[in-house]
Amino acid sequence: MTQFNQWCVSVDTPVGAHVSRVMTGQAAKLLTGVEVTAAIVPGHYASEEHVARALARLGKSGAAELIEGKLPTTKEIRSGDLGEIYATEWIDAHSGGYGAPIKRLRWKDHRNMAMRGEDVIGIRQDPQMRQLYFLKTEAKSRARLTGQVLTEARAGLDKNGGLPSAHALTFISTRLLELGNEPLADAIDDAVLKYGIPSQNVQHLLFTFSGNAPDAFLAASLQAYAGPFHQWAVGLRVEGHTAYVSAVYDRVIANANNT
Repeated sequence: MTQFNQWCVSVDTPVGAHVSRVMTGQAAKLLTGVEVTAAIVPGHYASEEHVARALARLGKSGAAELIEGKLPTTKEIRSGDLGEIYATEWIDAHSGGYGAPIKRLRWKDHRNMAMRGEDVIGIRQDPQMRQLYFLKTEAKSRARLTGQVLTEARAGLDKNGGLPSAHALTFISTRLLELGNEPLADAIDDAVLKYGIPSQNVQHLLFTFSGNAPDAFLAASLQAYAGPFHQWAVGLRVEGHTAYVSAVYDRVIANANNT
C-alpha cells in the first residue's frame, strides 16, 4: 500500500458540502516516492502468486520477464496507469473504509492499451446489514492538468445517472469469483440484478495526478457540481511529472531484475 505521507504533504479544503485534498510530493523526498511506488506497481499488473510461481519455476530472469512484459512502454499509458494505481492505493488507505476489491490492470487486453469503463470502483460493505456502498472513481493523469481534463472526468462520473455501471460491477464480480471471493461477488450481483443501487449508497471520487497545481481546477469542478452525490476531489502533484513516471517504471524493472 502506497504511504503517501512518507513523501507528500496533504492539505484538505472544504468546498461547499464536498472536500478537496491536494497531496504535494516534496522535492527532497521524491526518491522515496519512486521507491515506495515501484514496490507496489508489479502487484497491479500480476498477482503475487503468479510472480512467485514464475520465480520458482523459471528463476529470477523468468519472473523479471513476466513483470516487464506486462508493463506499458509508452509514456501516455504509463502515466494513465500510474494515475489509476495511485487512485486505487488512495482508496484502500484513505477513503474511510472503501476498498478496491480487484487490481483492474491485471486484466488489460494489451499493455499499451488503456482499459475501458470506470477507472476504479471502491466498495464498502456494512458489517451488520451487509449492504454495499460504492465509490465511483475517475482518475486522470497529465503532465499539465487543465480544466478540460476535469470536464472529461466529470462526464465519466455522471454517466449512468452517476451510478456505477452494471457492466463494470459485473466485471468485478466475475474477477472476484475467479479469485475465490464468492461472498462479495454474490453481494455485488445481488445489488446489480436483484435490489438495485440507491443513489444514497454512492459517492464520487475525482482523482488527479499532475505536474502542475490542481487546487483551482478541483475547487472549480466541485463548485460547479449540482448533483445529488457526495464528492471527493483528490489531486496528487509531483513536479517533473513525466520524469517521475519514467523513474518509477525504470525502478520497477530494475527491482525485478535484482530480486
